Amino acid sequence: MSGKGKFIGGLLAGLGLAYLLDPDRGARRRALVRDKAISAGNKVAGDVGGAAADLRNRMRGTAAEVRARFAGEEVSDEILHERVRSAIGRVVSNAGAVTVTARDGRVTLQGPVLERELDDLLRAVRKVPGVRDVVNELEVHPGADKVPALQDGASRN
Repeated sequence: MSGKGKFIGGLLAGLGLAYLLDPDRGARRRALVRDKAISAGNKVAGDVGGAAADLRNRMRGTAAEVRARFAGEEVSDEILHERVRSAIGRVVSNAGAVTVTARDGRVTLQGPVLERELDDLLRAVRKVPGVRDVVNELEVHPGADKVPALQDGASRN
């Protein structure tokens, strides 16, 4: 560092100390600096702790999914029906138009569906835990025009 740089650095350090050690307001200023440092430390610790908890929960969820896949769990028809309805609601704009029947792991889908949503719908239903077979009896439509059951749907694409 050059002579000028050392001088400026020393000057800034001196001003900073004078600012913090001022007999009238120095105690308040030091308290503010301390509180801000503690707050920043707590925020960093909270962010790291939250990320660690999130990662731990995701790992537990993944492990549970793997165990469920290999355990070949028996799922009641009612639970399977609700799982499929939930999956459909995430990928189809008019989920209420699709009728779901579940029996012994075999899921039958009936009702109108938009052509652009069909593949996502079938893929989502096949991924539902407990589904062994999917019977597609859906009426595929290129658009919602002239199909009352497909009106007023919020597009999922």
